[in-house]
Amino acid sequence: MSYLVGDVSLGRRSSIWPFVCLRGDAGSVEVGDETNVQEFSMIHGAKVGNGVTVGHGAVLDYATVKDNSLIGMQSAVMRGAIVESHAIVAANAVVLQDQTIPSGHLAYGTPADTRPLTEDQRNQITRTRDHYVTLGQQFREIESAD
Repeated sequence: MSYLVGDVSLGRRSSIWPFVCLRGDAGSVEVGDETNVQEFSMIHGAKVGNGVTVGHGAVLDYATVKDNSLIGMQSAVMRGAIVESHAIVAANAVVLQDQTIPSGHLAYGTPADTRPLTEDQRNQITRTRDHYVTLGQQFREIESAD
């Protein structure tokens, strides 16, 4: 079970996994196409683009995550922060209020510092997104067969 409240919009082929909280009660939550939000994550008043992976237990609070990015497990992206497209926020990283993570960069640590992505990390964004799009479709097919 997940909890969606208020002004929440979900794009096509996106997946919201168990125990996720999307709070659009004091600001809208927008989740783009082919985006996955994994277990125990919380998104409050944030905009999440297309093809984004939000890892287990991540928190997005009034932040913007642009297309084809990956937000690592247990990370936090705070109010006013922007994660540009094709970027990764590493597991457990904290992106501070109003901080911008540039396109093609990895944010790591607390507070987050950045460095350019490796080729393998760039590919990880696509591999993870594609895996969850497929997995979400498989679960939708199982549910519709019941």
